[in-house]
Amino acid sequence: MREPAGFHEYVNGRQASLLRSAFLLTGDPHLAHDLVQSALVRVWPRWERISRVENVDGYVYRVLVTTYAGWLRRRRWRAEIPHEDVPDGAVVADPQTSSTDRVVLTDALRRLPPRQRTVIVLRFYADLTEAQTAEAMGCTVGTVKSQTAKALSTLRRLAPAAMLSETPGEVA
Repeated sequence: MREPAGFHEYVNGRQASLLRSAFLLTGDPHLAHDLVQSALVRVWPRWERISRVENVDGYVYRVLVTTYAGWLRRRRWRAEIPHEDVPDGAVVADPQTSSTDRVVLTDALRRLPPRQRTVIVLRFYADLTEAQTAEAMGCTVGTVKSQTAKALSTLRRLAPAAMLSETPGEVA
């Protein structure tokens, strides 16, 4: 099979953002690469149709999130995602930055329940709207709002110093 038109360009343009979001979801750079690859493998055969939708990024992020959710469901039966087993004191450093605040915030983000972590990643790191986040997660806008409020409250408790640089409507 030959590569669908525009797929290579899309991946080149969005790969860093997808990897960053996947890292924030998984807490592990190697699993982040696996997650992005798994999502792109699912998108590739349907790219001709996907490239014509209004919100291509939202569609791809939904595939990323549903792939991750599938990993979490299967994890109940076997250990596929080791980040849940990382000791509470361990810090998973973001490979793209050495900022102390980002390391602390990433560790706090890793401690969030998966649904809250997903909301934060999609809303504030992938910069999706509430409606796009709800679509990507397969839930209502109200659920996105409530999960965001709970997640931000938990993040403020877990990483108060990192949250000081917060501006209205965005996470540091």
